[in-house]
Amino acid sequence: MQYPLLKDAKLKGKRVLVRIDHNIETDASGKLKSDKKMRALLPTVELLLKMGARLILMTHVGRPKGKPDPRLSTRAVAEHLKTLLPRVSITHTTDIVGPQVEKLASALKDGEILYLENVRFSPAEEGNPAEQAAFGKELAKLAEAYVNEAFASCHTYEEASTCAVARLLPAYPGLELLHELEILGHALEDPRRPVTLIMSGAKMETKIPVIKSFLQKGDDILLGGCIANTFIAARGFEVGASKYEEEQMEKAQEIMLEGEKVELADVHVPRDVVVATEATEEAEKLDLPLENIMGDMMVLDVGKVTIERYKKIIEKSGMIIWNGPLGMYELNRFSHGTKRIAEAVREATAKGAVSIIGGGDTIDFHKRYNYPMDGYSFVSTGGGAMLEMLSGEEMPAFRALAKK
Repeated sequence: MQYPLLKDAKLKGKRVLVRIDHNIETDASGKLKSDKKMRALLPTVELLLKMGARLILMTHVGRPKGKPDPRLSTRAVAEHLKTLLPRVSITHTTDIVGPQVEKLASALKDGEILYLENVRFSPAEEGNPAEQAAFGKELAKLAEAYVNEAFASCHTYEEASTCAVARLLPAYPGLELLHELEILGHALEDPRRPVTLIMSGAKMETKIPVIKSFLQKGDDILLGGCIANTFIAARGFEVGASKYEEEQMEKAQEIMLEGEKVELADVHVPRDVVVATEATEEAEKLDLPLENIMGDMMVLDVGKVTIERYKKIIEKSGMIIWNGPLGMYELNRFSHGTKRIAEAVREATAKGAVSIIGGGDTIDFHKRYNYPMDGYSFVSTGGGAMLEMLSGEEMPAFRALAKK
């Protein structure tokens, strides 16, 4: 797909609705835990301001389930934006759409910003197609052009703020989103083989379509985390008190059977694991083969044998796509597997492999343990969106931005 370029747009004096990714957690005092995401997307905002546009910013924060939640208000984000753009007039509104917001938007002057309340406070944002279409029309009343700078919010399903409104206005990808599309698009069209996917996470449901797609497109799939626990259970082993999804065991078995076909990717499940009876820094841990898991043991990391197997596969890879730490990385005691995999991916990159990493937990791991990210080929701002795009899934938010 080809996309219209923001730098070619004539936006002076125009109201521009920007769907931005300012989904940032706050601490107990209401302050942002990090503004790194805001700073990364600031170039698009600054470019639009320089062009003389009148900006209306919208984002989601958390999962308010279609109703207002003061803890998930965008006010903290808007207030922090004022410190990043001290010379810019920024007004926050407690509404998303409606006459009052339309009045505020119409009153904007060149180079000013109106920040809307959390778009997910409206049930229509993630509602049925008719609800999303109606909400999109209300959003479109606020502006004369639209920019999407929320790659992490673009998925295989639709939301009003990324799809419905984009179809109603002249639409453009933001600078960072366009960069993601270019890098990931090239990786999808011309992958360097062998292609290895490192996959972890808590929920199988969202990962199954991606894994199935990579069975066709990849060469090796390395599993960790709670997903791996479900596959271990599906192989007939006990998982003790570990988190796993019993209802997804049949799907896991189907995927493993598919992975045995010569023409499809190999699915690699841990052969040994690190277990403990409590998830603490003081817990006594054991590295055990799968057949020795029992009782109240919890699987909290991959074992040494598995790490070495995974490292050898990574070493031979031409392209590595990584989403998700392999164990309970939040505790240093169970971060060993993820650390060794991170080092292996960086070493493979230094030797010529293409490495693409993404996902909130993956990024958090690197920050938590001061593991540099400049050793990877590309760090995506989205985890699920990155995987969905690289698996070749249809992304309606991107099609809504394509040249019409």
